[in-house]
Amino acid sequence: MGMWIGRNRKARVTYGFDEIALVPGEVTINPNEVDTTFKIPRKDGSFFNLKIPIIASAMDGVTDVRFCIEMGKLGGLGVINLEGIQTRYENPTEVLETIVKAGKDEVTVLIQKAYLEPIKEELIAKRIIELKKAGVLAAVSSIPQKAERFGAIAQEAGADIFVVQSTVSTVRHISTEYKSLELADFCKRMSMPVLVGNAVTHDVTYQLMGCGVAGVLIGVGPGAACTSRGVLGLGVPQVTATVDCAAARDHYFKQTSRYVPIITDGGMSKGGDVCKALACGSDAVMVGSAFARAKEAPGKGNHWGMATPHANLPRGTRIKVGVTGSLKQILYGPADVDDGSQNLVGAITTCMGNVGAASIREFQETEIIIAPSIKTEGKLFQTVQSVGMGTR
Repeated sequence: MGMWIGRNRKARVTYGFDEIALVPGEVTINPNEVDTTFKIPRKDGSFFNLKIPIIASAMDGVTDVRFCIEMGKLGGLGVINLEGIQTRYENPTEVLETIVKAGKDEVTVLIQKAYLEPIKEELIAKRIIELKKAGVLAAVSSIPQKAERFGAIAQEAGADIFVVQSTVSTVRHISTEYKSLELADFCKRMSMPVLVGNAVTHDVTYQLMGCGVAGVLIGVGPGAACTSRGVLGLGVPQVTATVDCAAARDHYFKQTSRYVPIITDGGMSKGGDVCKALACGSDAVMVGSAFARAKEAPGKGNHWGMATPHANLPRGTRIKVGVTGSLKQILYGPADVDDGSQNLVGAITTCMGNVGAASIREFQETEIIIAPSIKTEGKLFQTVQSVGMGTR
């Protein structure tokens, strides 16, 4: 398997969203009659049922309490970053405005300084309580090193879902400088579902599932604001990563009868990308830049990666995507832009109808072809005029 890249060394050929296409089915279904429900398993055997398989990333330019409340009311889920601006400042608006207005040559240093403010544990509980009072699910995120402490605070405050997220997640982490998170023990102690990420390989995904997690985030470096692939050289294109990790999920299910969903995280800014992720085997997607365009997003058309504030080796940057419409428009339309960045749910249901999939599980069986010219074939005028599929 793989191709020779030099003497005694092979490399696998891998694929991203722009290199594949989905094949229409023999039967088509009314898009209004397909089921897009995403289920997050709970410890008692029940589920958190989301109307749509879309989660908003825990990025400070994308989610805050206001955004997550609106996202929850529209049937999705937003995640609050417990190590971000929302838990460092009682009133984060001024800090966010400063970051948004900063010049590109100074913004990384400014972000680093803003994140030097200590996290206030009382704000963790406050943000969760604000979400619960609004009647939506409270989902929060932290890195593994802070998961023990912040998980306990979040659990006491009534959070529903806890996300442990790092650039690369593994079950076996070696360090003599600090104590690693014992993921299996952590999942046992937490009363709420624990999602973990990020992973891109079959074996690691399988091992993470064995620790009792309720879901695995898939993707290293594909996010629009992430620079890990340039800084570290790490990453696997999202199509291949999703297919490999879906195989791990199915293998784990056959071995244990426990279905652990996978969530493709990053690299999707258009409806077609989301559809391809689901068809490649994902149960849901986590999206950042698409939601940064919403009027409700705290970044006002800007966002930056979770690793951007790193004191020594930033692995993210601030990007400007602009404000194009309301969150409802981005999710459900009506779209008033022609590039596929609005009405993401409409794209999913229409695609499912055209391939003949009545559910996400059936959608995962869609025929896929390698088609590197799929976005350019016949689209010369769109490219020249920078409209529709000719936009980036």
